Amino acid sequence: MKENIHPKYVPSTVKCACGTSFETVSATDEIKVAICSNCHPFFTGKQKLIDTAGRIEKFHKKYTKGEKA
Repeated sequence: MKENIHPKYVPSTVKCACGTSFETVSATDEIKVAICSNCHPFFTGKQKLIDTAGRIEKFHKKYTKGEKA
């Protein structure tokens, strides 16, 4: 293997737009992200399902085969 081709890993701070930050290891000192697991709708449970023209009911009717969903 070649010597000295890999980047040096340093302690790094990840900062989200919502204000959350945490420590990790990276090749850069600071990482800025727009969305993290603390503010993402999927992970917070605040995700909204928008039903357009009854698609969710149509899906449940088709794939539950008579069971209540």
